[in-house]
Amino acid sequence: MARYVIGLDYGTDSARALVVNAGTGEILSSSVRNYPRWSRGLYCDPQANQWRQHPKDYLEVLELTVRDALSKCAPEVAPNVVGLAFDTTGSTPAFADETGTPLAMSPEYSNDPDAMFVLWKDHSAIREAAEINQACKASAVDYSMYEGGVYSPEWFWAKALHILRNSPDIATKASTIVECCEWLPAVLTGVADHRDIVRSRCAQGHKSMWSAEWGGLPPEEFLAGIDPLLSGWRSRLFDNTETADKRVGYLCPEWAARLGLSVNVVVAGGAFDCHMGAVGAGVKPHTLVRVIGTSTCDVMVAPYEEIGDKCIRGICGQVDGSVIPGMIGLEAGQSSFGDVYAMFRRVLEWPLRELSGLEGDALDEACGNILPLLTAEAEKIPVSESDRVISTDWVNGRRTPDANPLVKGTVSGFTLGTTAPMIFRSLVEATAFGTKAIHDRFAEEGVRIDEVIGIGGIALKSPFVMQTMCDVLGKPIKVCKTMQACALGAAMFAATAAGVYETVEEASRAMSSGFSREYIPDPSRTKIYSGLYEKYLALGSFTEVNLSF
Repeated sequence: MARYVIGLDYGTDSARALVVNAGTGEILSSSVRNYPRWSRGLYCDPQANQWRQHPKDYLEVLELTVRDALSKCAPEVAPNVVGLAFDTTGSTPAFADETGTPLAMSPEYSNDPDAMFVLWKDHSAIREAAEINQACKASAVDYSMYEGGVYSPEWFWAKALHILRNSPDIATKASTIVECCEWLPAVLTGVADHRDIVRSRCAQGHKSMWSAEWGGLPPEEFLAGIDPLLSGWRSRLFDNTETADKRVGYLCPEWAARLGLSVNVVVAGGAFDCHMGAVGAGVKPHTLVRVIGTSTCDVMVAPYEEIGDKCIRGICGQVDGSVIPGMIGLEAGQSSFGDVYAMFRRVLEWPLRELSGLEGDALDEACGNILPLLTAEAEKIPVSESDRVISTDWVNGRRTPDANPLVKGTVSGFTLGTTAPMIFRSLVEATAFGTKAIHDRFAEEGVRIDEVIGIGGIALKSPFVMQTMCDVLGKPIKVCKTMQACALGAAMFAATAAGVYETVEEASRAMSSGFSREYIPDPSRTKIYSGLYEKYLALGSFTEVNLSF
């Protein structure tokens, strides 16, 4: 009898469940649901860089997606599901009570954004990140050394300190802080004490400065030195972390019944979406996997002997076992990618919404046609160095290289002849130049890149964006066949934790979806883009010096 696994991918806007044949990698069914509260914009304040998610969103779509996906399968599938695994966005922490339950699940804090999960894109902790960076540089040990040497407001400690300052009552009510990718497996396995939550090597190694080198989290005196509000929190958290290929438990009776599965289903450890997505895409040494969506996450793995004691400067993290156990996981990324295009679309659709008289479906259809029309016209613009609009991609700050949440996106080179397609093309090129900046930083630090793989909706749906990126890099780019590479990667971890495979690498080889196409660079365009890239760097340097506030 065949064995099946379920990969659960929790993205920014929606969650998806993938039912997969563990032996062959065949995707039997999938289901996607938008988060109901998030869809209504609740608890978020874009002007304040505040992006919060109610934990009920996650639980409600969990039951809906799994049951829906299983309903599309033959009756014998559900009884033979042997494992499931989660990937989530990150860093996405929440303050939790003694049981490990986020405080927002209680009536007292049900509408308090500070009691909810602080989403990865939340930049409300810029001040706190700056203070952590200052403390790291003043310390005898730079605890940010394995996070590229620059701590980001998108990460665990900055967010925790911001909440403690903003909502003092949280400190008195909370017992711990939990990442989303740790909490969901704990819920499904019936954990009732926060000390029993299995902590994620991926999440904590990349975002909380956890390292075996200094015995786990940074020491108490370092954290308390940043702000006395952090005193005592180290002891409330954890000492050890585990890689995501390990079993954290089995489905508890309540959730087995709610999902229509057996209590014998193994629940694997959690990890961040892009790290499991890299495994789903077939990551191996010298391969750069780009998870391309609203932002990007760039993931590589390297053998111990290649990294040695080197700290890769200006990336988001290097963590033993965060992607594939037995290798060093390397993470970089862009704070905005698809969000750059979405920002420009919002600018252009404003007069449609305010002045056109269109309503309902007609208005949605008109706004939905903006980016396809811009793409069609932008593709007609020749690639040349003269009379060009040049932009930067930092509309949500910069993640890599050298994190800086204060930098701003810029568009330069306006003339009376500038058109919307010209601006759009410059924004697409800017996101490609941001890609090259990441690629070049890895190369400067001695990390060789032989192959580039793209996964996600943009990789599959936008040949213009992908070809531009390919031409800018001057390297071929393969595109993963499935749009659900992150969920497929989670399924591979589920299969490993359930004992179908001994290692994640074996699961990846057996369950891979393959590639749908490969983009090949045009040498003539690559040469022109080399010159334009220098202008991008010059504009970025000016922007960073003069517009970082």
